[in-house]
Amino acid sequence: MDDLLREYLPIIIFLFMSFALGIVLIAAAAFIAVFNPDPEKVSAYECGFNAMDDARMKFDVRFYLVSILFIIFDLEVAFLFPWAVAFGSLSDVAFWSMMVFLGVLTVGFAYEWKKGALEWA
Repeated sequence: MDDLLREYLPIIIFLFMSFALGIVLIAAAAFIAVFNPDPEKVSAYECGFNAMDDARMKFDVRFYLVSILFIIFDLEVAFLFPWAVAFGSLSDVAFWSMMVFLGVLTVGFAYEWKKGALEWA
């Protein structure tokens, strides 16, 4: 039984340290934070509307369209990292399947650009 508990000791220490760090950071934020925000802090930022407005107001969908497009392309580009790491040991099928993937990605990007999804005005 002693050996079993000794194996779990690093996990218990890790959980204790992470819990203590979380409490310290929350307490530090509560004591250090400024409670009177200036107008610049509550102004519209990246989302296109004011932070402290009515929740039922109309908003421009283009901001969300661009953010969704960014997430899609960001995740698709994330597929390139494992492929690039293993590039030396890849077969021809793996290489050409990634070229097809990049081709589809490029065609999708060109389609969105042509439709004007990336235009602000």
